[in-house]
Amino acid sequence: MNNLNISALAIALGFAFSSGAMAEGISKVDYQAGKDKIAADYKVAKSSCGSLSGNTKDICVAEAKGNEKVAKADLAASYQPSTKTRYEALVAKAEAAYAVAKERCDDQAGNAKDVCVKEAKAAKTTALADAKAQMKTAEAKTTARETSADARKDATDDKVNADYAVAKEKCDAFAGSAKSQCLDQAKAKFGK
Repeated sequence: MNNLNISALAIALGFAFSSGAMAEGISKVDYQAGKDKIAADYKVAKSSCGSLSGNTKDICVAEAKGNEKVAKADLAASYQPSTKTRYEALVAKAEAAYAVAKERCDDQAGNAKDVCVKEAKAAKTTALADAKAQMKTAEAKTTARETSADARKDATDDKVNADYAVAKEKCDAFAGSAKSQCLDQAKAKFGK
């Protein structure tokens, strides 16, 4: 696992949680077609591993399985876009990358293999931590937007109530039907 892969994963995380990722979900028909395509792609990829042997075959199978899991998670995130499904897609990517990296480490021996495995685990841990941070940030932004909207509504209500109280007070200058008419107009104006 090298720094280029870690950087690419970090960039992918950023794009996955960008505001453009909040698009509307795909249709059920498109979702089913996507599932069928993923299954077909997996069968083709796995069958191409059949002619290989040893660790090369193991790497090929890990890549095929990883690509299938990532594609399924991405499809689920497209079908039902949410912070949770995008997080699950990032987790699937991290786990798939780890499985392939770990298989690649089997080509090495001794300390080099140990270092390779530790690097793969570190990259996975980094990717999972980044995904979790992105999810928490997205949730915090949603909560902040809701809280801000509530605060604006409360402020508007307070302003309307204050303006209504002023209008009612102005109506006290009148008497009889003029006062009733003034109060009715104030109630209509401020929705009371």
